[in-house]
This record gives sequence, C-alpha cells and structure tokens, in this order.
Amino acid sequence: MVELCGFRLFRAFCSPRPNLMESESHRAVAIDVSGGSIVRGEEEHNQYGDRVGKQSIERASLDMPTIEVRFRNLNVDAQVYLGRRGLPTVPNSLLNFLEGYLHILPTKKRRFSILHDANGIIKPGRMTLLLGPPGAGKTIFLLALSGKLDLELKISGTVTYNGHNIHEFAPHRISSYTSQSDVHIAEMTVRETLSFSVRCQGVDAAYDMVIELKRKENELNKKPDLDLDALMTIADSKLKESIVVDYILKILGLEDCADTIIGNEMVRGVSGGQRKRVTIGEMLMGPARAIFMDNISTGLDSVTTFRIINSIKQLVHTFKKTAVISLLQPAPETYNLFDDIILLSEGHIVYQGPREYVLEFFESMGFKCPIRKNVADYLLEVTSRKDQKHYWANAEKTHGYISVNEFAAAFQLFHIGKVIHKELATPFGKLNDHSPALVTSGYATSRVELLRACISRECILVKRSSGVYKVKIIQHLILATIAATLFRQSRRHHQTMEDGTVYLGALYCSLIATLFTGFPELPMTIARLPVFYKQTGHFYPSWACSLPASIVRSPISTVEVAIWVSITYYAIGFDPTAEGLFRQFLLLALSGQMSYGLFRCIAGLSRDHNVANTGANIALVWLLVFSGFALSRQNMKNWLIWGYWTSPLMYVNTALSINEFLGLNWENVYNTSSAEPLGISILKSRGIFATRYWYWIGVGALVGFIILFIGIHIVAHAYLNQSRKVVFLSKEYLKERHVNITGETEANGTTEKDASSVNKKPSKRECSVGASRKGKGMFLPFIPLSITFENIRYSVDIPKESKAKGSQGDRLEILKGVSGTVRPGVLTALMGVSGAGKTTLLEVLAGRKNIGHIEGNINISGYPKKQKTFARISGYCEQNGIHSPLLTVYESLLFSAFLRLPSEVKSEIKEIFVMEVMEMIELTPLKDALVGFPTTNGLSIEQHKRLTVAVELVANPSIIFMDEPTTGLDSRAAAIVMRNVRNIVDAGRAVVCTVHQPSTEIFESFDELFLLSQGGEEIYVGPLGNESRHMIKYFEEIKGVPKIKRGYNPATWLMEVITGVEQEPPDANFSHVYKNSDLYRRNKALIEQLSTPMPNSRDLDLPNYFQPFLAQFKTCLWRQCKSYWRNTPYNSVRLLCGILTGFTLGIVFWGLGSRRCEEQDVLDGVGSMYMAIMFLATHACFSVLPVITTERAIFYRERAAGVYSTFPYAIAELVIEIPYILAQTLIYGITVYAMIGFVWQPTKLFLYLSFFFITILYYTYFGMMVVALTPNLETSASLCGVFFTVWNLFSGFLIPRPRIPPWWKWYEWACPVSWSLYGLASSQYGDSELVLSNGETVAEFTSRYFGYRKEFLGAISGGMIGFAAIFALVFCGALWGLNFQKR
Repeated sequence: MVELCGFRLFRAFCSPRPNLMESESHRAVAIDVSGGSIVRGEEEHNQYGDRVGKQSIERASLDMPTIEVRFRNLNVDAQVYLGRRGLPTVPNSLLNFLEGYLHILPTKKRRFSILHDANGIIKPGRMTLLLGPPGAGKTIFLLALSGKLDLELKISGTVTYNGHNIHEFAPHRISSYTSQSDVHIAEMTVRETLSFSVRCQGVDAAYDMVIELKRKENELNKKPDLDLDALMTIADSKLKESIVVDYILKILGLEDCADTIIGNEMVRGVSGGQRKRVTIGEMLMGPARAIFMDNISTGLDSVTTFRIINSIKQLVHTFKKTAVISLLQPAPETYNLFDDIILLSEGHIVYQGPREYVLEFFESMGFKCPIRKNVADYLLEVTSRKDQKHYWANAEKTHGYISVNEFAAAFQLFHIGKVIHKELATPFGKLNDHSPALVTSGYATSRVELLRACISRECILVKRSSGVYKVKIIQHLILATIAATLFRQSRRHHQTMEDGTVYLGALYCSLIATLFTGFPELPMTIARLPVFYKQTGHFYPSWACSLPASIVRSPISTVEVAIWVSITYYAIGFDPTAEGLFRQFLLLALSGQMSYGLFRCIAGLSRDHNVANTGANIALVWLLVFSGFALSRQNMKNWLIWGYWTSPLMYVNTALSINEFLGLNWENVYNTSSAEPLGISILKSRGIFATRYWYWIGVGALVGFIILFIGIHIVAHAYLNQSRKVVFLSKEYLKERHVNITGETEANGTTEKDASSVNKKPSKRECSVGASRKGKGMFLPFIPLSITFENIRYSVDIPKESKAKGSQGDRLEILKGVSGTVRPGVLTALMGVSGAGKTTLLEVLAGRKNIGHIEGNINISGYPKKQKTFARISGYCEQNGIHSPLLTVYESLLFSAFLRLPSEVKSEIKEIFVMEVMEMIELTPLKDALVGFPTTNGLSIEQHKRLTVAVELVANPSIIFMDEPTTGLDSRAAAIVMRNVRNIVDAGRAVVCTVHQPSTEIFESFDELFLLSQGGEEIYVGPLGNESRHMIKYFEEIKGVPKIKRGYNPATWLMEVITGVEQEPPDANFSHVYKNSDLYRRNKALIEQLSTPMPNSRDLDLPNYFQPFLAQFKTCLWRQCKSYWRNTPYNSVRLLCGILTGFTLGIVFWGLGSRRCEEQDVLDGVGSMYMAIMFLATHACFSVLPVITTERAIFYRERAAGVYSTFPYAIAELVIEIPYILAQTLIYGITVYAMIGFVWQPTKLFLYLSFFFITILYYTYFGMMVVALTPNLETSASLCGVFFTVWNLFSGFLIPRPRIPPWWKWYEWACPVSWSLYGLASSQYGDSELVLSNGETVAEFTSRYFGYRKEFLGAISGGMIGFAAIFALVFCGALWGLNFQKR
C-alpha cells in the first residue's frame, strides 16, 4: 500500500492525468513497482493523487514556482508576395534572388500583419483557451509567447515571464510548445519515442519539488506523509524513467500500440489519434512551467479530448502552471474546463478574460448565443462577416456588420478590458517571483546523459534501417567481387607505365566505391531534420544529436571497407605485404568516415533534398577533379592549385598511390628511360609526391577533414533554421481580410453596406456560376447507388517482433464480421473510439486496402462490387489528403474534374462545375494559392482539408467516403463542410463519414449512425432520429446506462457510455445486446433486400477510365508542366548546376581539347568527358529521386481513385523531363565545349551535345526507374550509388576496353556509360589524323588504347537511345506492377 500511495503521488508530481481508456480492459490502472501491484478505478485514482498533492503542498506551505506571462503591444509581421508573383516559378526565383540577395531590384514583397497590437496577461494556475477562425494568428501567437517564433518574422512589442524579457533566461527550459502537426521519426515505436523524451527532459524536477516539500515539512515540524517516503524510495531507484513511460502509456491509452512504430504516409504505423497522443505525451512529461499547445484535439474523439484537457487542468491548478491551449471544435464540457478565454480574429484580440464574462461582452454588443448552441462555436461565428447576423438579438436596431476593429475597441471599454489594462500598467514585482521558476541556461539532464540518450536512439534507428545497411553490405560484396575479377589480370603486369596507369585506375576505383558509401546519409539526414528542429534546444543541444550519427555509423563504414579490401587487395595484386594491406585498409576506412561526414555536412547546410543533391554534386566536382587522377597536378593552372590542396581525395589518392608504388611489386622494376624504380616514375608522371612520409600526411589530413565536416555539421544544426519557402497570398484573400477587420470594401472607406448598393457588372463566368447556383448543391447528373456489406472481416499478420514478445496467433483481427448498408439520400456517421477500426472499414469499403486479409461480401445496388468500375462512381476523402504541392487550388480541382468527369461533359461545363464547388467549400479566395505542404508552406491544415473534400466533390460521385472531414477544421469551417455534404446527400447521393468529436449540430445533421466498439464490432447500426431520439432511446434502455443530461451533446454522451466513463454496466456487452435486438434483425432484412438487384436493373457498365488514353496523357502533361515550372529547387538548381559544372570543368581543362601532341593530352580530353558524365549525369539522377518519390505518393492516391491509368501518367513524367534536360545540355555543352577548345565543327558540336543530352536523359530515366522499384528514398540513393560505381568501372576510362578480361567483355556492352564515353571520344578524336609524339595518329591511339572506332557512331547512338527506352519502359512497368504504400 505504501508503494501504491507513493506512485500515485509520483504521478501527481510528474505527469498530467489524461486517461484515454478506450475499452473495458483499460478501466483500471495496473503497474508493478518493486513487486507490488497498483490497481484502482480511474476516478478514485485520479482524485486521490490530486488530493494528496494539494494537501501535502498546503500543509507544508510550499511556495510553488509560478510563471506569469505578459505581452504588450505585440505585433508580428511577415513579408509576402501577392498573387502569381509569389508562385515559385523559374523566372520568379531569379527575381527573388535579384531582389532578396543582390538587392539589384526593388522588392515586390508586401507587409502582412499577422498579430496586431496584442496586449494581455496569462495568469499561473489558470487554464486559458485560445479560440479563433483559420488565419486568425493562433499558431504565431503561441509561438511568440513560447519564444519559438521564426526569426524571419518581424516582431515588435514585449513578451515577459515574471517581468523578465525572453532573452534574459532560457525559454526552452521554462516553456513547451506542442505543435498541431505530429512530427516523429516514423521508424521508432511509441514506447521508444516517449522513453527518449523522458531521458532528455528528465523527471528530476518533480523529485526536486518533493525534496523541497519534505524540507518544508521538517522546518514546520509537520508529520511527513508516508506516501513521500515511498516516493523517495522510487526516486533513488533506476526504474523511475521506465515507470514514468509505462504510466504515461497507461494513462494515454497507448499500451496496445506501445511497441508499434509510429509510421508515416508510406509506412503503416499507429492511427492518427494515437499519433496525436504520442505528441501530447512527448511534450507534457517535461519540467516546463508554461505550456502552450496548438490544436491538440485534431484526430481525437470528444471524450478523449475531455480527459486530456481535464488532466492538464488538474496539473495546472495543483502546481500553478501556466497553460494556453488552442482547440478546434471543443465540446461544451471541454470548453467549461477552462478558466479564461482568448478570442483572436484576423490577428486582433477580440476578448481576453474569464470564461464567465465572454457571453456578457457579446450581449453588450447586441448578440446572443442560442440555448442549444455550443458557446465555442458561437464565439467563432459571431465575429464572422458571413455568420454574425444569425446571432443579432437587438430587435430595436437593424443589424450592420460589426468589424473586428469595432469588437477590439469595444473590449477595451468593457470592464474586463479595463482591469487588464490597469494590471499591465503596473510593473510586475520581480522580487515576488520564485527563484526556480526562471532558468538561465542548461538542459534538464546532464550533457553526458543527453549524449547517451541520442546514441541509444541512433542505435535503434540503425537497427530499424538494418535492411538498408544489409543491402549496402551485399552491394559492397558484389562491387568488390566485380572489381577483383575485372582487374584480376593486372596482378601479373608490373612492367610498363601503362600497367601503372591500370593500377592507378584500380586504386581510384576503390576510392570511388568508398566515397559513394556515404551518399545515403544525405536523404536520411534531411528526412530527420523536422524532428531535429522540433526537439533541438528543448530536448538537447545540436551537437548531442549530430555526434551520435558519426559514432554509431562508424563501424558500418569500417565493415564496408573491410569487405572491399579483403576481397580486392590480393585478387588485384596490390603490394603483397601485410603492412601494405593494413595501410590501405586504414586509408579507405578514414576515407569512408570522411565521406559519411561530408554528406551529413551537406545535408545540414542545404536542408532540402534538391539543394542537397546539387551541393553534393558540387562537392564531388571539387573532390574528384582535384584528386589528381583525371587531371594531373602539373597540368593544373597555377591559379587553380588551391583546389588540389583542399581536396580530401587528393590526400587519399596520394597516400594510396605511395603505399602501392613504393612497395615490393614496383621498387625492383626500373624504368629504362630514367634508370629509376618504375613505381617512382609512375608517381612522377601523374604529379604525385614520391616520398613515403606523404602517406602519414594523407592520414593526418583525413582525420582533420573528418573533424572539420563533423564540426560544420554541428554548427549548421545549431545556427541554421528550418528551410522556409516563399510566403504568398492571393489578392482576394487580402481584400476579404480587409473587409473583416475594418468593415470597408475598399481602402477609400466605402462600407460593406454602402458597397452593396453599387452596381457591378458580373463577368461571364460569374454569370454562369450564378445561374448554376440557382439549384441546390451540385448540378451534374449522377446514378443513385447503394452499398451493402455483410460479415466483413479484416485482419493483418502479426509481426515477428510482436510474436517474440508474447503475442498469440498469426493474425490480428481488426474488423470482426461487421455488416451494414450505405443508401442514397442517407448521411451515415461512422463512429467509435480511437483504434476501433473506423478508417479500416472505410478503406475496405472504398477498396483502398492493399495489405491484410479481407473476408465478406460487398454489393453495389445488388451486384458484386468491381473495384475498377466502383472507382468511377465513388470518391474517398482521406484524413490526410495528398495533393500535388506545386499546383494552385483551382488547378488541382480542374485536374480532378477533367479526368474524373465523363468525356461527354464539355470543358466549359467542367470549369463552371469547379467554380461551383469552390464557392460551396469557400475556396474561391484561395483560387490562385499554391497547395504546398500543410506543415511547411502553402495552404494551412484547415484549407488543405477543405481542398481534399473539394477534389472528390468535383468528380461528381454517387457514393462518397469521408475519413474525418471535419478533423483539423474549426467549428465554422466544419459546419460549412457538413452543410454542403448535407446538400449533396439531399440530392440523392450516398455519403458515409467517420467523425471524432462532432458538435451537437454536426452530429444531428447525420441520418444514421454506424457505431464500432474497440474490438472492431458493430454495437449500433441505425437511425439517429430527430435530436438523436432513436439512438438515445436504444442505449438508455440498456441496463446500467445513465440517462443523458438535458442539453448534453449526444455524441459525447454516447462515447462516454461505450467507454464506461460514467458507470460500469454489469452486463454491458454492447455488441451482444445489439446482435440480439430488433434493430439488428431489421438491418439484416434490409441488407438482404438491398443485396438483391432491382427488377429491370443491370450491373454498372462503365469504362475503366472516363477519358481516353490521349486525353489522360495531355492532362497529366499539363499538370507536370505546371509543377515543373514551379519546382525551382529542382529545375533552377539543375540549370545552375549545368552552368557551374561547365565553368568548373572548362576552367580546369582550359584549352586541353585543342592540344594533341602527347598521349596525355588525349587522356586529359577524354578525362574531361568522363568527369562531365560523372558529375552532370550523376547529379541529374540523384536530383530526380526526391521529386519522383514525392510524385509517387500522389500517384498512389490518384491511381487508387481511378483518376488515370498508369501509362499516360508515366509517359507524361518521362516527357516533361526532355525540355529541361535539353536546356541543361545546351547551357553546359556550349560552355564547356568552347572553354576546353574542342574542334569547332558543326557536326562535332552537334554530336557532342547529342551524346550528352542522351546521357543525361538515360541517367534521369534510370533514377526514375530506381524510385519505382524501391520502397524509399534511402534505398534508391544507395542502389544508384552502387550502379554508378559499377558503371564507372566499365566506362572504359579507369580500365580501357582492350584490357577488360574476357569474362567481363559482355558487360562493357551492357554498361551505358561505356557507350556514352565511346560516342563522345570517337566524335572528337576518332577521325583526327594529327600525329602524336610516339608516331601514332590520334585516331590510331584512341583505337589502340581505348578500342574506339568512329564508324560505330551510328550504332552507339542507337544503343544509347535504347538504354533510355529500356529505363523508361521499366519505370512504366514498375509503377504499374508495384505498390510500396502499405494500407
């Protein structure tokens, strides 16, 4: 019992009390501590802990540290572009560069006020609810208060904590900000994520408070509480962190998924609601005294939200913490948990003060909240220009729009506003603040512990990514075997200078293979940056996150090098001594570490996939051009020698060459012309230093570069913020905002009322849309259809890891024989606790599941469901919609309408229909806004949600599935969406929606309810009735179910009933009750009736796609043209890369193309071509990987929706690359051709450009193919690196074609780079009759040394085009046959 009491008190001090019990199995809390058992009912447990905590604090007169947050004249402004000037097109990106960086042109940005003159006080020990419509500035307000505002925003005014400005203390220790977006590492499990949070944030602060409490009790001679003694016993143990994690999992209802990975859009993990609870738990378990939470109810049902907020309330009231929480659609009972309200509208504070007075303020303005209206919904709508007239209650005066400015001014005269103004005028008494409240430096735990935690996490991530590293090791084995067999014949040749050149090529091959092992670090590091930016400063310093990657992955690089050296060293015939073997291994191992550090450094500096690929290409140019292999030191220009001395690969190449050519194989063989050892002659001929101490210089230089790159990586993480995109707004949005704030339609002061009398001639399109809106809802014809589903079961295979931990059986059943109907003209709500299987059932019905086992029958109007036909007449709104980020809202809807509406519908009608839907969903002001990504740029989460709904509505479906269409929306936006959904249903369509926390109005807008239990069984399928009477009557008749309170939200009451919050019914097996009810029998009869086809009906006979192949291709190409033109990180950067690479190679190889006196001159010219292929073509491939990876996720969604077939989409993807590759080729080719000085003949220039164009084209297509064949970006990058290493080996430059062993002759024709180099070299040198110093003509030398003959140029051209065609065909086939999105 002592342990029981101690742990309860520990809970009171250490954590909030959100208990998200979602089944009867969660009704009790049971945790073993030191062999004891803690089992107590939820409410008793909750009240006990709070009572003990409060009594102990009051008894000891403990002065709790508190934080009072004040903000005065707080203004936040942003610089934005208006309209299409803000779209990220290639010309706009150039203008942005000229305006923002070079300041050559005046900026076109406009100042946009996000927060305007905000003043207020947030008191400790009080719960503050932040409300506001979309765009009100809630997120910026919370970020400003928590000290985490983006530095690019302009902020004025003051924010103080206990009278201290934010820069006077460490805000990351005092405050915590919980974002509305759930950013986690997808590969980590729920338990591992929370454990990491506990280790970083610590639980020592709570124990320090307990120690202070005991000290106070001793001073006052108070009798100590036995619970505290038990708590101190736990505090001295090493189990406290695991105890906290286990308890947090229990109270958050995450036990069942504790060992499940979090997942993302491509990897199946926990549900959206569970992911949100992980976000809350991660940030709440820290020592912060000021808590700021942004829309934390997204994805949670109303009961769960209530429990979380209630737990936070107890935490805040007991320990006098400061809390500001913004919520979307809070239920009345959740709203009543708060003490204070802050109402934001268009960046202005309309009201701040006690909750009890907010209605009084608006009544003083002439508005009144209806009796059954949710107060939170009322507050959002009363400031809305379109809705406030519904609440006007002053019968003596005609309503006129009251603007935001008028509300804000009236509040200053309201008695609460006067009190706040008076308090702000009185300075905060700094002498009264508690000394532990403000911390000036440091982190919650020691730096050593933080480093250990980060290393532990890195080990977990390496383990989870073991597949990637296993593939890399296998690839290294294959590469090493290929290299060993390719250079095997060289081991018997140590006699001539040409033999030495081959060995230099073998060493260079080892160097390249080691260099590319680090390339997968680039996408992996960038992919984890969002989590880093969320946690750095709050959880750990930047170095604690950067160092573990270098520490943990060093053994992996060493193993890769060990595999390479053990296979290739003796097989190729390097120096046979053990010392030579060890030295080569040491050099390559350090080179591998340098490679890992270099690519992580580039990722940290660039923070964007496309920019990082370009940065990596520039780094490769620097590393390889100045390595001393392709261009010897003596042939470099004097003013370029700095590049030679700063290239890490120069030191590697020098040390490897010294280790080999000063060894036994070469020191006893003499050069006949100079009488010195052949090895020294080879080194001198290539400009390599020939003294042994240069080996150790190379080793020391590599160590220095490793340290340098790690240091730059740490500094970049510490000082560079998350990469931001250009912010832009539409002119229509600004006009509407201006009207909302001032009530004026124009800047000249014309009021909205006056403006209504002004005659304005509408446009032709507006007339068309207006005419179409005379009817109700959408006007295109459709076929009314119904769905019946019977005994649907869905199960997934249990992972091996879960079986090893004790999970029984081979499958986990999520849906257990559910049955029901979806009928035309009926709006069905699909509800249940989080994890009940709502989304799973929706995806099964919509045909979106591609993994797991589905059993049961699904019929469409009596006929068996055929998915391809079904996709023509159905729409599916995903919870997290994925859209093309570089289209505008209007373009996204137009694309969907053009492909998903029948071809008989004219284009003009489709455009009118799109405008109609935009007007319905209130997207017209956002018509020209870029979609973007909801967590970084573009539309907000709420706007993105509305776009998802609109994209499906423009398809004019007969049946619509909506997965939480109101989640992420405020109450007004949710009401708009559901009002339009109601209109769609009334027109005869069938709609089924999953809903989490509907308001009373939204819930009662549904006709029927399909309710699922935690185990995936239906417990109510039937009508709601007027004011939910039928549903309420059904449940109230069940023994033990409490009656609903008058005015209570029936949806919330229902969730409380099925989770057993109010009372535990002894026989409340709701599934059993339902299956023995008359309602169940009625539903079975209805299913049987609707499963039989109607007389004279016939099965749906629709084409697989409404548009023909050519129309699909043209529409997909139209979208790709729009997207690529705006994808400046990809296209602008690759054009810039062509310029930089051309100038770099042109300068390095300046004039060498016209020099044809020595063999080395020809080798240098061919080397320039080889380098160009390595850099420019390789960059083209790596750059396209993230682009196609993003597009693939969109493709999976649209293909599942039946928008288009695979091949038109794939061909459009292939075709859109051609003009950009052509532009890049012309920019690079003409630049480098002129600077190197190749022969100026039209035929030769045309062949040079043509071969480079085809080379870049097939490299790009190869990258697209690899993405289509692999599950993720990391694997794609790793696989490309392997292929490029092999292609370099067989390119004909490192080892000429005549020297390739017979068993590898076949692959010299299978290697595309070999064909490219053949064509480029033959076109320039194959017909040259100039005589070299050895008496051979240039053509004879290229034929003898390289095996190139000009008469084969035609065949070479055809072969290169063939490679491009093969890669393109495989890309199309892989998209058609493979799907890596697991649902």
